[in-house]
Amino acid sequence: MTRQTRSPWSWAVAGALAGLLLVTLVQAPARWLTEPLQRAFNQRLLFEDARGTLWNGSARLVLSGGTGSNDAAVLPGRMSWMIRPGGSGLQVQLQADCCMQQAWRLSVQPHWGGASLVLADSLSQWPAHWLTGLGTPWNTVQAEGQLTLATQGLTLQWAAGHVLLGGRAQLDATQISSRLSTLKPMGSYRIVLLGGATPSIAIETLEGSLQLSGTGQWVGSKLRFEGLASAAPERLEALSNLLNIIGRRDGARAIIKVG
Repeated sequence: MTRQTRSPWSWAVAGALAGLLLVTLVQAPARWLTEPLQRAFNQRLLFEDARGTLWNGSARLVLSGGTGSNDAAVLPGRMSWMIRPGGSGLQVQLQADCCMQQAWRLSVQPHWGGASLVLADSLSQWPAHWLTGLGTPWNTVQAEGQLTLATQGLTLQWAAGHVLLGGRAQLDATQISSRLSTLKPMGSYRIVLLGGATPSIAIETLEGSLQLSGTGQWVGSKLRFEGLASAAPERLEALSNLLNIIGRRDGARAIIKVG
């Protein structure tokens, strides 16, 4: 008798709690998404003035030098997002007011021991001066110009503590100038990232008096890169300060080595 009397109340409480949980999830504030992302990026990508919910919100994107750094640069406009369940994972759309003609479409699929992320082919343009927020050496170089990013079949997979990159990303840096040189612009450049068992990166000069070239590979989580920077003879004086920053000077050129 007692069990029959208490049972409806138990179901009512359980239903109320389930409803409360559902409402909480649906109305979860945007910071439930932005705060974990900031920690994941070691405070180098910040989401200021976050509005809306975890599922449908927006924020101002800030590049930072990290915890304790005074360097920061705000991307013009706002970045908005929309997250929806789809298939066995989540479908995400990202839209930056300043830089995307079409939204980025991402598919996130969790799996045993990790997750995978697939970015639909995309094209976007970003201001080069936004990089100054990352601190050294970008705050010294203070690059100006346009960054055009194109991706094809780009994927990331997390498994057993490892990150696997697939697809291709191409970054064209055009009409680039710097406060370290009176020559404006110095040139235009292309950086290509290729995924695979051993992801690789390459840089080449499209045009300009500052010549950049180099190739590199990721060995585990570490990048090993070797390249050269040089100046046209008649532009060496105007580019000398920048060459000193880029790498180890060797006469009219600078040797770049990472890793």
